[in-house]
Amino acid sequence: MMIVLLQLMTLAFLFGTVIFVLIFIHQFFFVKHEPKGLPNGSMGLPFVGETFGFFTPHKSFSIGDFLHERRSRYGKVFKSYLFGSPTIVSCDLEFNTFVLQNEGKLFQSSYPKPVRDILGKHSLILATGDLHKKFRSIEVGLINKFKCKPDFLACVDKLCSSLMESWRGNQVVLFSKEAKQFTFNLMLMNVLHMEPGEPLALQLLEDFLTFMKGFVSIPINLPWTSYAKALKARTRISSTLKQVLEDRKKREELGINGLAKEDIFNENFLKGHLSDAEKVSILQDLLLAGYETTSGLLSLLVYFLVQSPQALQYLKNEHRALRRTKKEGEPINWEDYKQMKFTIMVINETLRCGNLVKFVHRKAIKDVEFKGYYIPAGWKVLPILSAVHLDPSLHQNPSEFNPWRWADPTTSKRVIPFGGGLRLCPGWELAKLEAALFLHHLVINYRWTAKEDDHPMLYPYLEFPRGLLMTLEAETSEF
Repeated sequence: MMIVLLQLMTLAFLFGTVIFVLIFIHQFFFVKHEPKGLPNGSMGLPFVGETFGFFTPHKSFSIGDFLHERRSRYGKVFKSYLFGSPTIVSCDLEFNTFVLQNEGKLFQSSYPKPVRDILGKHSLILATGDLHKKFRSIEVGLINKFKCKPDFLACVDKLCSSLMESWRGNQVVLFSKEAKQFTFNLMLMNVLHMEPGEPLALQLLEDFLTFMKGFVSIPINLPWTSYAKALKARTRISSTLKQVLEDRKKREELGINGLAKEDIFNENFLKGHLSDAEKVSILQDLLLAGYETTSGLLSLLVYFLVQSPQALQYLKNEHRALRRTKKEGEPINWEDYKQMKFTIMVINETLRCGNLVKFVHRKAIKDVEFKGYYIPAGWKVLPILSAVHLDPSLHQNPSEFNPWRWADPTTSKRVIPFGGGLRLCPGWELAKLEAALFLHHLVINYRWTAKEDDHPMLYPYLEFPRGLLMTLEAETSEF
């Protein structure tokens, strides 16, 4: 008995010694040696800092307890220790705008290693400097090219109609899943010219689902983990996209199936300006952004409209009025889209309330001083976009879904859902366009209610835990 007691005492002593050493190292390196002028804050526990608290899930239309408590205690800009690095966290609009607008001058994109490993070194989100400018220019050009194709709107309209028709007779749909499949099919049709249901398209969708599940999981690279499966899925996706590009190049060289002049691949994409790995990465970026971000926006739209019957009725009236000007079955065109004033207000308010992107990763590349704060070179900087969107000093009743607030043109200056500066999301206009056309078909054809108590959660990625189960009822009202 005495031996056991001595062993326990020894273990307790060793454990206490380890804790003491860790705390000493933490205090010595990260507290006593901190430069003057840093924002107030806490560096948290040794080595792990406050990362676990930062990642605590919360509803996307709130900033969560972690940010709320620290903003109240330290102010809108505070220091912390996150993702293995000393970090400046900003909930301030002016500070965030400064960081985003000085990309490449004072700050640069800096994501954790697990994110870099899973996205690949050629991803636009990770590229910096001239390489980022090159990739962004190409991706913007590709997006604009297929958005401006004569048949693009007709393609979106047709796919929307097909989805609405597939719901006939269904009383309940798992909306998040339906939205993801819809947006992925739309990207496949316009980026890769694949039809929904093709074996290759189905394989790509399955791999993307595996990829996304691992992308937002704990980054442990063991065979049975979601993260490891995601790495393998990305390899398969890359292999599939490389084969698609090779097949298209052969068809072009042989003149088979005469590729159309407006094909987005024709200009500078298949002409040797990029390596094969870069081409594949750009395609993966386009598919991922168009699939995940737009599907999240569609889910948030149907969620918030259920919460606001007045906004939903106003939206229905706008689209019924538009429908009365068109023949039965006539697709939406650009002039129709320009008339969707309230629809755009609804989409903008959804982006403000729903917060598809909670924050972005940046790093100071030189010592910076701004608004009385000192940011040392090498420190991480996290501009919290959602905190700006839900700031009561910027927005009246910020947690209220109120599309009419967008009648004030200055509202747009206080909302940054797509980032800013050189890294402004290249597909933001396309996402709004697709969402507007989707809403048109949805409100004309259906009424819906939430089947279960489900809310958008930030993990920090956006997700509806129960998949947003919706009860559908065919719309019988006349236009």
